[in-house]
Amino acid sequence: MLVRESVLVLNQDYQAIGVCSAERAFILVVLQKAEMLSHHPMKKLRSVNKDYKFPSIIRLYRYVHFPYKRVNLSRHNVFKRDNNRCVYCGSKDALTIDHVHPKSLGGRDSWDNLVTACQKCNSQKGSLTPEQAGLSLQYEPFRPSFVMFLSSFNGQVRDDWKPYLYMS
Repeated sequence: MLVRESVLVLNQDYQAIGVCSAERAFILVVLQKAEMLSHHPMKKLRSVNKDYKFPSIIRLYRYVHFPYKRVNLSRHNVFKRDNNRCVYCGSKDALTIDHVHPKSLGGRDSWDNLVTACQKCNSQKGSLTPEQAGLSLQYEPFRPSFVMFLSSFNGQVRDDWKPYLYMS
């Protein structure tokens, strides 16, 4: 029953709080910790004796409190925000992290100062600003929202997820 399909997990108040595997979602439903709100009509989970609906969205029966619903600043999350592409040339090869405003000039580690860059562009830029190095950003870096990361978890937003992801 090993499945590589993601399932949207909603809190008791129908707010999106994460994603999990179809296997994990099925276990939560069977253990009566969650209810299945939506399932894939063309897919089934099968045991030796029985077929079960394949979950797409589940809702937890108990409310789970999250003090902060924001995306942590990390190397992995910067790459994810920038779609694993250099923000200067669009390359997907030899990626690294670059400070738009260099650390040597007082630049900090923040969402609006860190970007994904290929080694070639990063070397060309060095300890200069993009303008000084003759490079331009394809877009301004930004702090991604929690919903943006949930919706991009599997590349595209499934239609049945949309009402729950864009509620707030």
